[in-house]
Order: sequence, then C-alpha cells, then structure tokens
Amino acid sequence: MSEKEETLEFKLDRNNLFVEETFTDLSGNSIMRYTPVKPDGSPDKGRRVVFLGQTNVFTPNGALPIHNQINAADLPQALKRFPEAMQQGLQRIIEEARALQQEEKKPPLIQTPESRIIVP
Repeated sequence: MSEKEETLEFKLDRNNLFVEETFTDLSGNSIMRYTPVKPDGSPDKGRRVVFLGQTNVFTPNGALPIHNQINAADLPQALKRFPEAMQQGLQRIIEEARALQQEEKKPPLIQTPESRIIVP
C-alpha cells in the first residue's frame, strides 16, 4: 500500500445526513425520498426533503440510466412531476453527449519541442 492509501480518511458529513426511501413500480422507474435527519437520527425540520427520480432508457448499446431531482413538496407531487423530471434528465444527457461530440471534433493541440508554442 502506498502512503496515500494508508492515510485515506473516510468520514460522513454529520450535518448533512438523510434517510433514503425508495418507491418503485417494479418496472425500472423509481423515486427516492431523502428525509433530512440530525446526527442522532431524529428528523431535521430545518432542511427540506429531497426527491430524486430514476429510470432507464433502452438504447442499442443497452440501458441508459436517467436520473434527475424532482422539485416537489411531497410524494404525490413527486409522482405527478416524475415524467417531466425524467424528460429534463434525458435532455441534459443528450446535451452533454453533443458537447462531447463537438469536443472530439476539435483538432488536437500540438506542442513543438523547439518552441514550446502550442499550435492548433
């Protein structure tokens, strides 16, 4: 083991703890509800509950996981907003893929050893 591996510290942020509950329709769609708690496990009423939706889109290369935060105050509202949140998550992935494609199309930068000038 290297020195870095021996000195790794694993800590939880005691001031940012949540209880996770999962609601699923058993067909690949789910909503996770994250309820804030204090370090003793009691509810933390000073922070808001967070909802996260998750699903899969099947592509020729296999399943593509989609996830996105759902802006909701409670589970019924999260269920209602799930389709829109998943569509937004899919759109974000499409935009990221397009940006990566554009980045790959750029010519590489070449550095000549004599001048140390970077030439496109």
